[in-house]
Amino acid sequence: MLPKIESEKLLVGLDTADDAAVYKLNEEMALIQTLDFFTPVVDNPYLFGQIAATNSLSDVYAMGGKPIVAMNIVCFPSCSDMSILGEILKGGHDKVKESGALLVGGHSVDDKEPKYGLSVSGIVHPHKVLSNSNAKEGDVLILTKPIGIGIINTAIKAEIVDKNIEDEAVKIMTHLNKYAAKSFDEIPVNSVTDITGFGLLGHALEMAKGSNVSIEIDSQKVPIIESALEFASMGIIPAGMYRNRDYISKDVYYEGVKDSIMDVLYDPQTSGGLLISVDEDKGEELVKSIIKNKGMEAKIIGKVTKKEEKYIKVK
Repeated sequence: MLPKIESEKLLVGLDTADDAAVYKLNEEMALIQTLDFFTPVVDNPYLFGQIAATNSLSDVYAMGGKPIVAMNIVCFPSCSDMSILGEILKGGHDKVKESGALLVGGHSVDDKEPKYGLSVSGIVHPHKVLSNSNAKEGDVLILTKPIGIGIINTAIKAEIVDKNIEDEAVKIMTHLNKYAAKSFDEIPVNSVTDITGFGLLGHALEMAKGSNVSIEIDSQKVPIIESALEFASMGIIPAGMYRNRDYISKDVYYEGVKDSIMDVLYDPQTSGGLLISVDEDKGEELVKSIIKNKGMEAKIIGKVTKKEEKYIKVK
């Protein structure tokens, strides 16, 4: 465990398992700092670069900020074809450019297993910082991308996925949360996190614990990628789902929900969407705004309630 850092300038640190750190520079500006990288999730190196960069940039949007500069983090075997690395870097560059930030360099090491991602710096007004720990009782919860990516990627590796489903998964993973986050300039929200490796329920649990509330999710309203439920019922499930379930399930109550649906709710996501907690009377307005701003999805999937025995309830 790292020691707790005390500073009046550190607006968001380690305490709430948030998506990034936020450091106050002055009364008008705070710095958002994050990094993320991982091994390939698709065979196409250009698409892998896009996915990894999209995932890394997402943390800045989850904090309510705008990315300004990014640096590559590269692990790559020196004995491999360098044109592959070139395609990975091109994919990352193109997504950073789409975000409006600048890619300004990076660092690489010789490693037998390729890995790629970004260190990203962003900015936000100190009074407009968003976190995963400010959900309010009575809020509604909005999800901005379908889930089931981990299951679909597992099925892709098993070579049992139609190309249209694979293409849909890539489209989801390469869609910047920039577009959904634009709506935060129009409609104030209370709490935000992005859905990645801990799955929908894991990141919802972090929000519930950080905010000292409980969260109720309507499983029938959660957008799920086509075929993910089918593959889950066949046992085509990533190891990360089992780890998430083992860690999270003690804080989850559910009844009358199919096991395959619960598997998808625990499923680890790569470059997933945003989970947003917003005042109930602004929920529908925010949904419309996200769609207007070319967000991929915007569905109200649940609500925030007072703290109960279990942090999460799925119905």
